[in-house]
Amino acid sequence: MPLTRLWSLGSDRRYLPYVSKPLVYVETTIPSFYSTTRSGAEALARRAWTRRWWAAAREQCVLVTSDAVLEELQDGEYPSRASALELVRDLPRLEITSAVAEIVDGYVRHRLMPADPTGDALHLAIASYHKCEFLVTWNCQHLANANKFGHIRRVNSLLGLYVPVLTTPLELLGAS
Repeated sequence: MPLTRLWSLGSDRRYLPYVSKPLVYVETTIPSFYSTTRSGAEALARRAWTRRWWAAAREQCVLVTSDAVLEELQDGEYPSRASALELVRDLPRLEITSAVAEIVDGYVRHRLMPADPTGDALHLAIASYHKCEFLVTWNCQHLANANKFGHIRRVNSLLGLYVPVLTTPLELLGAS
């Protein structure tokens, strides 16, 4: 079986075997909403949709994440931190290479994302560089935003990058 996509789990570096299942980058908001203890109607709906999608996705996709997600989840004190971290702790982590850092710089230069190099630009760069079919997120301001997708597609094409589908768990539930 051919190998593709370098990933790591701690200091252990490996390649994912090529599989026909879609590669899905799990961004920080997914484990956050999966584990949220907030009681507002929107938070409860997103938690239910995220949990329903997660149950199906574990069988239908290859879920991956990055150290950036784990670091974001570890920041701050909030009631669901431990369960959010536990949800993604054993997922393969795509490497953040110097090429990914250059992509982030390109996104900022092209005004695609805010200048924070540890935020949305980094997640998009990781998913694009590693050719993830999907980047799943609840961040509808900078990532899963139909109004921004054309600009993202143009910049990724200009940079010679794959363009992942930027989507929410709710949008993917229709496919499961």
